This record gives sequence, structure tokens and C-alpha cells, in this order.
Amino acid sequence: MSRIEQIIGEIEDFVEQAKPYPLSNTKIVVNKEELGEMLVELRLQIPSEVKQYQKIISNQEAILNDAKAQADSMVAEANRMTEQLVDEHEIMQKAYATADKLIEDANNQAQAILDNATEQANAMKVSSIRYTDDMLKSLQTIINHTLTEAQGKFESLQSSLQSSYEIVSSNRKELASADGEGADQEDTSGQQNQ
Repeated sequence: MSRIEQIIGEIEDFVEQAKPYPLSNTKIVVNKEELGEMLVELRLQIPSEVKQYQKIISNQEAILNDAKAQADSMVAEANRMTEQLVDEHEIMQKAYATADKLIEDANNQAQAILDNATEQANAMKVSSIRYTDDMLKSLQTIINHTLTEAQGKFESLQSSLQSSYEIVSSNRKELASADGEGADQEDTSGQQNQ
């Protein structure tokens, strides 16, 4: 189990154990500092893909300079070969063709390196955004589930208390009837509004 999954489990437990907000079916009371610390730790555990993306972005200039240096080196090599082949006309024509081909290849290779670096950076960015959204969606589901469960427990407690109240009222009526005072003397001051 990854550390991120452990932190999400801890947040689930934390929300599960939170006290319900007074007179509310949908709100809970949480320790803001404790939840904040869990979220900070979750943020620190961002997967290596995101860090790799950030590294590529920060090194983009170095990658472009490296590609340009490779292209310049190939052009210089082509020029050197051209100068060596200038002595004879036929060789000179080959040299120009070879130099042109080398320059074209160097430019194509430099562009391919640049395109590949840009594509990798964009893919890492999309992947990190998608991963972060998945984590937030999971956290949202956990919180929603916890709120629903807390509301169900509160409604169950309320129903149980209402049932107990009705049993007590019924028992008092029976006692009043047995005593001969009648059921009209029931104390309704504590009865809930329904």
C-alpha cells in the first residue's frame, strides 16, 4: 500500500470519527489543524511522474541547447567534410549534396528532439492533472459517504428516541388509568413537535 493510500485511509478514519455538528444532519466538526496536516502530507507525496514533469519543464532550455549544440556539431562536421572535398569538381558536388543532407538531417533531428521533449512535458502535465483530479474525486467520495452515513445514524437515533418517548407516554397513560385519574393528565411539555 502506498503512502498516499495510507494518508487517504487516515483521512477516512478521521472524518468517520468526527463529531456531528449540533442540530445538523449533514455537518460534522473536525480539527482544522489536524486535517490540514494530513492534506499537507498528501500533497508532499505527489507521485514521481509529477516531479519528473516539473524537472523536464525546468530543464527544457538545457534540452533545447543540447539539441542546438548537436545540430551545430553536425553542421560543422558537414562543413569540414565539404572543405576536404573541394579539390575536384565531382567530389565537390558530392560534398555539397552530403553537406545539405547532413544539415537537413541535423535540423530534422534537432526538431525531433524538441518535439519529443515538448510531447513528454505535455503528457506529464496531463497525467499529473488527471492523477490529482482522481485523488480529489476519491476524497470527495469519502467525505460524501461519511456525511451520508452520519445522517443515517442521526435519523436512526432520532427514530429510536421518538419510539422510546411514545412507549413512556403510553406507560404513563396506563398508570393514570389504573389510578383513576384518567389519561388527560399526561404531561406533554416535553413532547417533540412532529
